[in-house]
Amino acid sequence: MLRSLYDRTLALAGHRHAVWALAGISFIESSVFPIPPDLLLIPLILADRRRAFFLATVCTVASVLGGFLGYAIGYYFWDVIGHRIIDAYGLMDKYMEFKQGFDDKGAWIIILKGMTPIPYKLVTIASGAFQFDLLTFAGASLISRSLRFFLVAALLWKFGEPIRTFVEKRLTLVTTVALLLVISGFVVLKYVHLH
Repeated sequence: MLRSLYDRTLALAGHRHAVWALAGISFIESSVFPIPPDLLLIPLILADRRRAFFLATVCTVASVLGGFLGYAIGYYFWDVIGHRIIDAYGLMDKYMEFKQGFDDKGAWIIILKGMTPIPYKLVTIASGAFQFDLLTFAGASLISRSLRFFLVAALLWKFGEPIRTFVEKRLTLVTTVALLLVISGFVVLKYVHLH
């Protein structure tokens, strides 16, 4: 079933309403859908690299808006459906890990996990279930999702098709390096500010 869903998602890249499909997938992936929007984002950018940053913007905005649905599922419907979604993806152990550090480092968890291939729905549903501050959630989601999608867009815009396999196979490595650069930037800013 997952392979069929994967193939149908990829086939949307050639559809005349592909941008709307990208927005829809980015939205629902943040709460329930198992296929990441990168699967559609990559071929759309390669079809017209001039639209790379527009498409990354579509992905980011739709994903953040969809994150509010995930948050609402966790906040209002954890007992009814939220825990079932997390459990269906086999992520209950990760959910329990989040629970331990969320109060102190919730924004960082959202930023860090939102950039990685860990299903973003885990982050959004957990944020709602833990009743994390909604404004902080929105800001952290915007940072993490824009970093992820704009990084992919920038690499594809600059290098085109040759980078496709690298990005698809090593998305975790790419986002981890970007994440380390972002954290290093914050550390440098904090150090400069203190001295």
